[in-house]
Amino acid sequence: MKAEKLKDTTIFIFMTILSIAFLAPIFIVIMNSFKGKFYISDAPFVFPTGNKFVGFSNYTNGINSTGFLQAFGWSLFITVCSVVVIVLFTSMTAWYITRVKSKTTSALYYVFTFSMIVPFQMVMFTMTKVANMLHIDNPFGIILIYLGFGAGLSVFMFSGFVKSIPLEIEEAAVIDGCNPIQTYFSVVFPILKPIAITVSILNAMWIWNDYLLPYLIIGTDYKTIPIAVQYLKGGYGSVDMGAMMAVLVLAIIPIVIFYFICQRYIIEGVVAGAVKG
Repeated sequence: MKAEKLKDTTIFIFMTILSIAFLAPIFIVIMNSFKGKFYISDAPFVFPTGNKFVGFSNYTNGINSTGFLQAFGWSLFITVCSVVVIVLFTSMTAWYITRVKSKTTSALYYVFTFSMIVPFQMVMFTMTKVANMLHIDNPFGIILIYLGFGAGLSVFMFSGFVKSIPLEIEEAAVIDGCNPIQTYFSVVFPILKPIAITVSILNAMWIWNDYLLPYLIIGTDYKTIPIAVQYLKGGYGSVDMGAMMAVLVLAIIPIVIFYFICQRYIIEGVVAGAVKG
């Protein structure tokens, strides 16, 4: 019992230290968002007191300097639409290639799996040229591109979960007169809820924070938040650190809220999608 208690205590202490290590950078960013920009570099780990405290002026400066509200709107639109499209189409694809056993579906599964190991840098210039030729270098077209890049992991996770669903449930729906579309939306998709939320969180965090793909595809015409943050850099490398810290805090808040709302499904979905089947 003593050995087991010592083990539990050690694990608790280790996880506490690890949690502090992960949360410390976020706390530092929040703390510095209330400091004057000249104090951030000189005393980044000191609380904003006295002359160092500037209230919410960094937030107003950051919002006005970057066009944050417009950037927030485009980021929200692209993220929500991309996640919805990814979850809908990849779950249907995974269901089809899992239930329909053939050489074609087997090949498709391995193609999706292989796409996860292809570095983005290998295809980014070709992809940018093709997007320009097809006139999808806009906020609507980039949703299709995100679908392509997010399909690999999403199909892999959905496929593992679909294998754990008893086939008899779908057969019962067919006997009751459901066609494949009705079977999927009435029976299969509700069962996929845990893994669907997990896939949504993983893709939402990636798309919301992505800088390179929006910059290459839609440029500065439709600025997302990561692109807007870059506008706080001035000439000769000068950066308004106070406004940047404030904008970073505002950018973090929505995805953190979304994560905390859905986090209880993450472990359940990851385990089911990656282990079962």
